[in-house]
Amino acid sequence: MMDVLPGIKKNNFVVVGRVGMDLFPEPGVATQDATTFTPDMGGSSANIAAGIVKLGGAASLVTNVSDDAVGRFCVNKLHHYGVDTTYVSPVGGEARNSLALYESRVEGHQSVIYRNGAADFEMTQADVEAVDYTKFGALVTAGTVFAAEPSRSASFQAFELARAAGLPIIFDIDYRPYSWPSAAVAEDVLSKAGALSDVIVGNDDEFGFMAGDKDKGLAMARSLATTSAAIVVYKMGERGAITFAQGREVRTGIYPVTALKPTGAGDSFMAGMLSSLAAGDALETAVLRGSACAAIVVAKPGCAPAMPYPQDLTAFLAGHSGPTQFA
Repeated sequence: MMDVLPGIKKNNFVVVGRVGMDLFPEPGVATQDATTFTPDMGGSSANIAAGIVKLGGAASLVTNVSDDAVGRFCVNKLHHYGVDTTYVSPVGGEARNSLALYESRVEGHQSVIYRNGAADFEMTQADVEAVDYTKFGALVTAGTVFAAEPSRSASFQAFELARAAGLPIIFDIDYRPYSWPSAAVAEDVLSKAGALSDVIVGNDDEFGFMAGDKDKGLAMARSLATTSAAIVVYKMGERGAITFAQGREVRTGIYPVTALKPTGAGDSFMAGMLSSLAAGDALETAVLRGSACAAIVVAKPGCAPAMPYPQDLTAFLAGHSGPTQFA
């Protein structure tokens, strides 16, 4: 089982997966009633990369964008957040960047995701073979990269190349049913990706899905930690998380906030946890830092723009009563 900490502590990540455009109306306003929308960057992998950079790390995104104004908007936003775009390639034809319209409200929250002919699914093995993995400390990806070809084969190739370069593989399950041809395909492919990963983060629904039954999800997370993965984080929403590592089970609570929306929490959690581990913090501290970053994001509009800088995280922790006890 790989010692993942030396790679993570380099604080320089190659992140594989999508970047998209987000549009969101004013807080509390339903999409159908909106007259103005704020555009910004979205996409799980891009959000994770932006979160890492905002917290002081370095991240380079590997993906395809559409060769049009929306694709260029996404690249400009990556530059804005300091994410390296060396391995972001435009593709022509009918491929389009994903578009997410979501509301900054919890009651009646609606998210509408457009991923027909998604540009990021056009990523090829040649795209991932162009990456110099020796420049990085770890590879990070989110499960949607495996939902369609040629991205699926390219992503597994990226895993092989990263492993050959000695990089730990960090995997956010990030199961989005609408991206997959069937639940059966998703279960099989995500389970394969999980077995190849050194750090796995997912919620109880996602582990349950991979196990074929939500009641079996916790056992699957525990099994992965004893057979292949160095760290497995099993998130349970407001009930906290169980982290499995080195034969231990670390149980942590959450930082309660008044949520403005449910989106972006998982991406911010990953960025916060990795940044904390990179800084040399203990695993329990890192998971709690991830939870704090998730709380910050759900209390603000947007995803990438809501990701905290170090001073935001420091201020939040200083002003909060502290995490809940594990339930």
